[in-house]
Amino acid sequence: MAATDYAAAFKQGRRSYQAALTKGEYPYLPVLDDILSYTEVASIENLGLIDIPLSKLIGTKTEGRTNAFANNFMPLLPEDSEFGMKWALLYDHQINDGIRDPIVAYEFMNQFYVQEGNKRVSVMKYLKTYSIPGTVTRLIPRKTDDKENRLYYEFLDFYAVSQSYDVWFGKEGSYKKLLKLMGKKEDEMWSDDDKLTFHAACYNFSEAFRMAHGEKLELPVSDAFLVYVEIYGYEQVKSETEHEMLAALQKMWTEITLADKGNQVELIQNPVETKSTLLNRLLTTGAVSPETLKIAFIYTKTTDTSSWAYAHELGRMYIEQAYEGKIKTMAFDQADDDAKVAEAIELAIEQGCNLIFTTATQMVNQSVRSAVLHPKVKIYNCSILMSYSSICTYYARMYESKFLMGAIAAALSRTDRLGYVADYPIYGTLANINAFALGAKMINPYVKIYLEWSKIKGQDARERLHQEGIVFISDNDMITPEHASRAYGLYVKKEDGTLDNIATPIWHWGKFYERIIQNICSGNSEESAQKGKKAVNYWWGMSADVIDVICSKTMPHGTHRLIEFLKNSIRADAFHPFDGPIYAQNGILQCEEGKSLGPDEIITMDWLAENVMGSIPELEELTEEAQALVQLQGIKIDENTEK
Repeated sequence: MAATDYAAAFKQGRRSYQAALTKGEYPYLPVLDDILSYTEVASIENLGLIDIPLSKLIGTKTEGRTNAFANNFMPLLPEDSEFGMKWALLYDHQINDGIRDPIVAYEFMNQFYVQEGNKRVSVMKYLKTYSIPGTVTRLIPRKTDDKENRLYYEFLDFYAVSQSYDVWFGKEGSYKKLLKLMGKKEDEMWSDDDKLTFHAACYNFSEAFRMAHGEKLELPVSDAFLVYVEIYGYEQVKSETEHEMLAALQKMWTEITLADKGNQVELIQNPVETKSTLLNRLLTTGAVSPETLKIAFIYTKTTDTSSWAYAHELGRMYIEQAYEGKIKTMAFDQADDDAKVAEAIELAIEQGCNLIFTTATQMVNQSVRSAVLHPKVKIYNCSILMSYSSICTYYARMYESKFLMGAIAAALSRTDRLGYVADYPIYGTLANINAFALGAKMINPYVKIYLEWSKIKGQDARERLHQEGIVFISDNDMITPEHASRAYGLYVKKEDGTLDNIATPIWHWGKFYERIIQNICSGNSEESAQKGKKAVNYWWGMSADVIDVICSKTMPHGTHRLIEFLKNSIRADAFHPFDGPIYAQNGILQCEEGKSLGPDEIITMDWLAENVMGSIPELEELTEEAQALVQLQGIKIDENTEK
């Protein structure tokens, strides 16, 4: 039996050897000593006895036995050689008793190189064993700005608490993301049970991924595991068998293929104009009648306590009026965590809903999980730049309205100081702030925007602006019914403390939802064509009539004419709020003259315009609620997005 298996292993080795030569690659095992000859080692650590994932054992420490193995660790020497006979004996020993003697290895940049035990590694790799015990010495390279080096230092922080080599990610920030999904703090030491459970989950997933032919993808198994945990949740993942994982993995395979393509996002910036006639519906694949739709809207809070929920509730009511009873809708509120979102979605589906709008970014992960479980139900989440194929996301280009608000404020103010109250430093927020600042600067080149954040612990943003003597302020976009006040939109604070509202930006969610429903009914929705290829994000603005600015009748006629002119120019795509030149606070040119910022640059903006007085808050400065949202969609530049 051992001879037969050696022959099979030898055949695998020769095949790998020939394939490498054909591609012009090195056909043997890499040698660590050669790598270290041009690499600076900063420190050395003795890790002791650990379980080494065989997938990470890629070479030898010295070149002594290099030519005996192909680059997949399969043997290259004849069966009747001394090497072949020893390999066969080790194979029998493993089959009958199990190899227990640890190998000796070195770890460098999350890969292992064997000092003693090459044939043991070869046998175990042939048998497709997950790991092998080994006494390991870690060689830590000098810290550099190279991406692989940065990833390795992120791994070292992860290893410090987990002592796990089970995952190796190709994208920065993934270790922190994994710890968060596991419900662990970054400095929280793992218990022995934590380590065993995680090890088992990674092993089961690697087997499920192999059975699903994941090796055909370029996506590393660890990155696929992170997508899997993000969708199903670690509590479920850690109790699943490999066959349960395989079944679940097959259901969400479009998310895996999307991740394999680099999580590409298709931003739909203008709706497709369609006429939903009976003939069109009959001729168009996927078209449906409005009467077949039953729609659920899910809110994090109640419509009385949240201006955001209230705005979407007005959108729901608009839909019912626009379709005159043809479409039935229902609303679920207080879904402020994943469990409640899941419960609301399940209740909606039980009651016959086949189209669901989850109206907050915080709901995105559970929206994906539910979409995977219910592929016939269309789920849309109100967020931007989310890379999921199972759902669509939607958001409005509010920065267009904010630009006009800035222009109004600068035109009416008799000082060069304007105030701006922002809430969460997430995608889109900085674009709104900077658009307001640029709109104001267009009217008054000397104007300064004093920025305060309403979600910072222990601070009152409006009081701070009052202490600065600033009276023209851009605040919340809409009232909260339970605590109605005039502190919304753009207002001026008079000497007696009362507020006069001048203008307010409008999120017309009703028209947004109406256009999405028109897409669905006409069968022309873009998401069908992009399924598994790109994530579809609807990002509409004034050209789609989903946002606007409403001005007070007391506003001067000339200012009103100017704003209408700018509004129509933006709507017609003849004027862009983010035309260059644009400078940041640090004096760096963000957009050259004659150019405009692109969609990705606007959405992921992580800088403040030069006339903004203030800063972006750190995570620990924010309230607990704000921290949770920022960790999900806080401002950052994705490594795949070019600035």
